[in-house]
Amino acid sequence: MRYLSILFAALAFLTGLVNAWTKEDHEIFDLVSAVEAAEGKGTTFYSWLEVLPSASVAEIGRAYRRKSMLLHPDKNPGVKGVQERFARLGVVASILRSQEGRERYDFFHKNGVPRWRGTGYYYSRFRPGLGTVLVFLTALSTGLQYVVQRMNYKRDLARIEYILEQAKLTAWGPKLIPASSRRKVRVNLSGPPRLDEDGNAVLGKSIDMVVESNGDVFMLEADVVTPINSSAATPPSLNGTWFIVFVTALIGKIRGREEQSSAAIQVGDGDDSERGTGTGSDLPEPGNADQERNLGVKSGKIGPAALKAGGRRRKTGKK
Repeated sequence: MRYLSILFAALAFLTGLVNAWTKEDHEIFDLVSAVEAAEGKGTTFYSWLEVLPSASVAEIGRAYRRKSMLLHPDKNPGVKGVQERFARLGVVASILRSQEGRERYDFFHKNGVPRWRGTGYYYSRFRPGLGTVLVFLTALSTGLQYVVQRMNYKRDLARIEYILEQAKLTAWGPKLIPASSRRKVRVNLSGPPRLDEDGNAVLGKSIDMVVESNGDVFMLEADVVTPINSSAATPPSLNGTWFIVFVTALIGKIRGREEQSSAAIQVGDGDDSERGTGTGSDLPEPGNADQERNLGVKSGKIGPAALKAGGRRRKTGKK
């Protein structure tokens, strides 16, 4: 957790630095890139106007008029990009003839234009959509989590190495000569004892360990023996980051629902087939009145009185 806090503090500090550039600085960055792209790598405002960095405002004005006559679109008909170069020359001369603008440019001319120009600079020019921002934040958070995993892994390896060293040192002595048999020792996991205010030694958490003659070390806790080696530390893995875990859990949940739906459909099909078979065997054949009456009596739907009344109606019908 401490490493994560330090990392975020460093990012916040760097963000504050790169966000110190103003809108005018961003315009100078763009202009520097455009001049180098059109006039050649390494071309500066001064070299393009063919004046020295120490030139006065009057000298810059004369150099601009001379250069503008050469680049005027009317004198260069059909020349590709001449209008953009002519307009760009006017902006360059305007910056150098302004005291504030020239001071800003001289700073970058002396120290160099920064490679990273701030998030505001790139956002204002590229304007990423919501999807791009989410992808960037996901990749950034996943990468940071992986970095933290690596730091924790190195810390755990160092702790395991310390415990192994202390166990062997306690079992075999300062010269670390392996014993002929296993040794049961008690190791302080909190490092060397510290002194309290009264000067008394305060021991940290200790645990029983077993050291084999071949150098294998085991932790003994409640009669359970657990090997202690580098495999006890969890190595960093992208599969353990939050985004991969989230996607894996989501896929598993969707598959579980599909399997439940498939099982429910199969059960439903079996019930329908059973009900269809039973209904077909219980129904009487069409036109068989005796079978219909017998079925009604057995099921309780047709009483004996109704059966007799039906019989009288048949006899009355015959007369």
